Amino acid sequence: MAARTVIVGDIHGCGAELHDLLEEVGLTADDALISAGDLLGKGPDGAGVVRFFRERGHRAVLGNHDAKLLAWRRGERTLRGSHRDHAEGLRDEDWAWLEALPLWLRLPEHGAIVVHGGIVPGRPVESHDPSVLMNLRSLTPEGLPSKHVEDGDPWAQHWRGPEIVVFGHDALRGLQVHEKAIGLDTGCVYGGELTALVLPEAKIVSVPARAAYAPIEG
Repeated sequence: MAARTVIVGDIHGCGAELHDLLEEVGLTADDALISAGDLLGKGPDGAGVVRFFRERGHRAVLGNHDAKLLAWRRGERTLRGSHRDHAEGLRDEDWAWLEALPLWLRLPEHGAIVVHGGIVPGRPVESHDPSVLMNLRSLTPEGLPSKHVEDGDPWAQHWRGPEIVVFGHDALRGLQVHEKAIGLDTGCVYGGELTALVLPEAKIVSVPARAAYAPIEG
């Protein structure tokens, strides 16, 4: 089997489901594994998920919940609940790995780009504020970026390329398959599914959550 790229939607500490998904995909040592962000927060084993990616040399982009823990580390915010549990489980080498995560990854071999939240159509990714890249869900009727589902259309609906964007973050809308954008957050941590996109065949693979670990939110 030729080497593949496997991009996984929001894991949120759901390590058992990640194992189930990679078994379903049949991940090999030759395949590349990439997280579309939010390795951490809400689920049962965020530190374990981070360690799995770090120790095996897998890649990820920074998600908004990952950024929350980094902000806590810098003394810029407080944490509670699962976020605090995940933070306390991280080692120095895990923190260093998280600090180095990019906001986006280009995959020229697939004509794709991976980002957690999204990209405003018509603007180069490099011009975006990090908060937009991590939190974008909708475009308002005026074309402005918003993190709220109810504020307008899915931004991905209006994305025309040239690159295909693979993203997470939008569990309320679930799996999104648009002409030039694919959203992979299918709400595993809320009792939904954990979903991956396998390239180059553009195959979508999902496994069910073993439990609902957190209430769904916007």
